Amino acid sequence: MLLMALLVMAGSCRSRKAREVKKPNIIYIFTDQQHARMMSCSGNPYLNTPALDYIAENGVRFTRAYTTNPVCSPARVSMMTGRFPGYFNDDRGQQVRENRGSMHIPEISDEVRNSTLAAFLKQAGYELVFGGKEHLPAPLTPKTLGFTDLTDNERDTLVREAARYIREEHEKPYFMVVSLINPHDICYMAIRDFATTDLDNAIIRNGVEEISNLDRALQKPEGVTEEEFLEKYCPPLPPNIEPQEDEPEAVKWLINQRPFRKKAREQYSDEKWRMHRWAYCRLTEFVDRQIQVVLDAVRESGREHNTMILFSSDHGDNNAAHRMEHKTTLYQESANIPFLVMWKGHIPAGRVDSIHLVSSGLDFLPTVCDYARITARADPRGRSLRPLLENEKTDWRKTLGVESEIGRMVVSQDGFKYISYDAVGIEEQLLNLHIDPYETTHFTDDPEYAGRLAELRNTFEKEWFPGH
Repeated sequence: MLLMALLVMAGSCRSRKAREVKKPNIIYIFTDQQHARMMSCSGNPYLNTPALDYIAENGVRFTRAYTTNPVCSPARVSMMTGRFPGYFNDDRGQQVRENRGSMHIPEISDEVRNSTLAAFLKQAGYELVFGGKEHLPAPLTPKTLGFTDLTDNERDTLVREAARYIREEHEKPYFMVVSLINPHDICYMAIRDFATTDLDNAIIRNGVEEISNLDRALQKPEGVTEEEFLEKYCPPLPPNIEPQEDEPEAVKWLINQRPFRKKAREQYSDEKWRMHRWAYCRLTEFVDRQIQVVLDAVRESGREHNTMILFSSDHGDNNAAHRMEHKTTLYQESANIPFLVMWKGHIPAGRVDSIHLVSSGLDFLPTVCDYARITARADPRGRSLRPLLENEKTDWRKTLGVESEIGRMVVSQDGFKYISYDAVGIEEQLLNLHIDPYETTHFTDDPEYAGRLAELRNTFEKEWFPGH
């Protein structure tokens, strides 16, 4: 009987070990400042992104994914915690909704500490690895949370180190973040063109590599005339090049906070805006080539069928829409981000989900943990994407909240956006993406939509931002 019990126990141990081995390695590739349309698989004919297209062709691409906050550090706080950045207060006691406050979160509660992405994945038996851009406050840095640091490099060295790690043998499954900087270098174009403040001049002075990369992206094809370049190669102006009709004062306030933004809007010629769009495409192609290094390592390791790959970005770039560059706005170009998931043999390939509203900040944590076989949720409104990824029927959310430095919004599944701007008093807007996908105007005062406005205002106040 004793021998039989020992054999059963040994078999049980082997069974548990086998189950653990079957947990997928999980790689999160995270770019900076890439909006949802900046991939060739999304139908953009002015760039070529074969690496991202490969992930989309072998997995699921969500077209209605949004950041929790369209600026760098707040979005990254959400990645680590599964919560809105506005859940936290900064060292001045202010709700976190912009970069400065996000970088000065002085402490986190035990509740948050025990329910971060890292805390859950450690419970699930994962090795944690992080490389590249962090831009996180002290209590939420990868080192503080228990990640092994691959490298602080955000470019080629990062993907080489990631590839080296991927090719190694690992006893436990790993979760890896590959946090790449581009196409963020596009930020330096307007800053360099209109640097007038000490801050802007310091950014340019210290951004040697960034500006070198930008200059490469601004190069035109060799052997092509200027006329041919503009006619066949350079992206045209967007349909929403002009400022929105009855533009909110909050947006004007945002532009006026940094002189280079105002000067770009007022002084960039149409050709200059098109060059901005050209360089943005090239920088996106640069980062796609870096992503290819990671994909090649996964395939060459022989573990592609046991590796789940997720891809997203912290936010987009306004990319000449409304004569704006940079981010922070609640326009689609800034807030709508790419979200791709691939796990060969486990997730149906080649699907495009253009229905369900996905929050990269709220849904990422429960999704990753679900596939790591641990039930986890930080913000109760966050949802695991697993049923959507595996094409199962599920009762999904009908609305989604997004924060910003200048206001907050609720996006509705039926194509409406309700925005409450609060940077300069309270300003309400109701947008209809079906009728006006480029957000050239708003429908706030249209009697036809009075009922929809009231419904979304109620959803905003009761479901997403109570006590805002």
